Amino acid sequence: MNKRLTLLMAITLPVFTSVSVAGGDAARGQQLYESRCVACHSVTENRVGPASQGVFGRRAGRVLGYEYSGALKSSKIIWSEKTLNAWLTNPERLIPGQKMGYMVTEAGDRADLIGYLRQISPP
Repeated sequence: MNKRLTLLMAITLPVFTSVSVAGGDAARGQQLYESRCVACHSVTENRVGPASQGVFGRRAGRVLGYEYSGALKSSKIIWSEKTLNAWLTNPERLIPGQKMGYMVTEAGDRADLIGYLRQISPP
């Protein structure tokens, strides 16, 4: 890939990605979380999946007391709108070998869930 194309992608890709998830409806995201996620996750406690509170800015695979896959533990991902959107779209594509078997196919649902996760994360 030539340097100009690489630079253009580096500049524009984050803009397009953030547009697709920015402005999610946190109230609807909470409803989605409670209907789709609580079978495995809790806001404050580890269950089948790790606690969700404080996910923004946290390095993947780093909740105390939760047994992550080796793939997630060795990941260098920091959770943000962009990385959470990619994760919810297809966790296995983002981090091959992880153990979450659930995807959120609708972009609007992902944006709302991410809005809620941002709301439950301290600044």
